[in-house]
Amino acid sequence: MEEKFKMTYRVADADPVSSLTSYDLFPTRIWQAHLDALSGRFAEWERWVHAQRAASPAPAGRTNRRGWNSKDMTVLEHPVFAELRQSVRLACARALAEMGRGEQPFELQSWVNLHDRGGFNFLHLHEGSLLSGSFYLKVPAGSGDLVFRDPRPGVIHSAMKGSFPNSHCDINLHPSTGLLVLFPCWMEHFVEPHHSEEPRICLAFNANPP
Repeated sequence: MEEKFKMTYRVADADPVSSLTSYDLFPTRIWQAHLDALSGRFAEWERWVHAQRAASPAPAGRTNRRGWNSKDMTVLEHPVFAELRQSVRLACARALAEMGRGEQPFELQSWVNLHDRGGFNFLHLHEGSLLSGSFYLKVPAGSGDLVFRDPRPGVIHSAMKGSFPNSHCDINLHPSTGLLVLFPCWMEHFVEPHHSEEPRICLAFNANPP
């Protein structure tokens, strides 16, 4: 007796999550520009910084270690930096406009950060400002990176670390001479150790409410 078998085939259901859409929440914006048009002034500005250090060799301290930073917090107001001050103010105004604060008045607070070999800045933020930033006047080979810490406090409890979604990692910015960087004042950051006999010179600033 011949047995017969009946086979039935079921068409697979449509993908039930085919409409899954990703959304990136809590973006953090920074800004960068190379001020190459001002490069003819860099040597003069560098001489000015070294003269200020010679005149007042004790560093101000704060977060800077193994180097020198100015006690003067109005560095960009000196006439020698008029062109740089104008560029920094313009950059801050454009960034604030993107943040929805285009009419926001602000004042610049600015100082010198200089690192000798082994110099660094430990983790910190600039509380109470509108924006913070740096202009890199001299960046020899071996200069430490500017490192931004992930600003989401809860993410450190995640088991995932890296640059993929919902993971966490520090972001390294490798500076170069003439680079201008703006970032939110609340973003924690630090500077890695400097590995050159030539100093690394940065003019740091905050855009503050009047």
